[in-house]
Amino acid sequence: MSQTPTERLRDYLAQLPPRSQALLMREFERAIDRGEETTIATFVLEQLRKIVRGADADDEARPRTDNPTRSLFRPLEPFLVEGNVAVREGQIRRASLLPVWQWLAREAAPDLARQFETALSRGPESGSSPEIEAAARKLQLATAEGLLAIVASDDRRALARIGPPDVIEDLPSIAALLQVREAVDTFNSRVPSYMRVFNETQIDAVIAALNVPALQTPQLLSFALSLVMQRLAAPWQIIRLAIRMAASDDEMRVASTPYGVAVTIALHDLYCLAATLRVDIKRGRFGEVTEHLKTLHDGVRGLRTELDLRNDSAWGRQLASIRADISSALQSEIDSVPGRVRRILRQRADKDVAAAPQINSGDVDETIALIEFVAVCRTYAGELAINEVTMRTYSDLQHYVEQSTEALVQSLRGSEGKARAYRQTQVAAAIRFCDVLFGADYASLMSRAAENALTGERKSSRTG
Repeated sequence: MSQTPTERLRDYLAQLPPRSQALLMREFERAIDRGEETTIATFVLEQLRKIVRGADADDEARPRTDNPTRSLFRPLEPFLVEGNVAVREGQIRRASLLPVWQWLAREAAPDLARQFETALSRGPESGSSPEIEAAARKLQLATAEGLLAIVASDDRRALARIGPPDVIEDLPSIAALLQVREAVDTFNSRVPSYMRVFNETQIDAVIAALNVPALQTPQLLSFALSLVMQRLAAPWQIIRLAIRMAASDDEMRVASTPYGVAVTIALHDLYCLAATLRVDIKRGRFGEVTEHLKTLHDGVRGLRTELDLRNDSAWGRQLASIRADISSALQSEIDSVPGRVRRILRQRADKDVAAAPQINSGDVDETIALIEFVAVCRTYAGELAINEVTMRTYSDLQHYVEQSTEALVQSLRGSEGKARAYRQTQVAAAIRFCDVLFGADYASLMSRAAENALTGERKSSRTG
């Protein structure tokens, strides 16, 4: 309660996933550019930049306007992905931007590039001025024209001078977006900033905003749909736009329209999220597993219920593969949890305690995280094809922990010395497990039973 409002805001922003932080930063930057609520937007944006860049609360977080690449390609920011990954429709690798800038400055438009850098160096700290905007737009159009010409020529040597194959793959998208920047900006301003549920009213609003010839090409439509997905609380709901445009939930009819790409995008994002889930589980990072599982569960269920998918179709096979990957990743980890619990709570004779592995708080914390993980999996088990293993494992954990806790509490009565200290550690761990599996009331009951066992034993010793 002693925190200031600013400190509470920073704590809240720091707890957000990196993707949410990046989305907030983009939205506040756009709000400032449009002149909407600039005081609040500037303040929150400053705190976000400090958090993202690891700056102290008292440090000044200045916008990175000294980076010409970032400033020139700002219109592409919503579509950028990190690393040299396999991108889907509606995405561009961030790593592709620097080679394009270097190509511009080196041979494609060196004069315009110098003019832009000069305007940027003379501009205000906010990085926005008529001079900068005019220089940026002139260079953006020149970039689009030059890239389109070199891609159309299919001159392999010229393309190789820009960058490797990953970069070359992104060039048409970079050129197309820069060429119709005004149309993308207008569409961006007309789409609702946040859509908790993609309902009929919002679908109508998006369709109206999309009614622009420049955005109806297959290439640019995928970017427009990506922009809409970023505003959705449940990104998988973008398929509702494709279903509406096809006037049918039959996958063949949906796939035959240009908007069928929405389903492909939704499936790709679910696949990537499943891959992220596997990595987080393998590395023991369970902090965001609950959120990932809910997103995957809702996405899989949404595609299965709102689309009439055939098992032997490309989309049907892809969804089945995603479910199988999720099930495999979860099942192997779920199967390991009972063994972790047994190693900590196993009953040992007094003579074996000295050789028993030590129980430390880190092991107990990790095991609790795994038990909570199984509980979360139980919530979403049906759609993720792990219903049987999850229910069986959770039931086994409840049965084993209940019996072991009672037995360990009883064993305290006759224990002495090192054996008693070891069993006290086991009981403390068991009570924490009970809290997760049975709730605080049962854990409190077993805690009192353990205290009574120790107190009763001490009283008995003094009486004797």
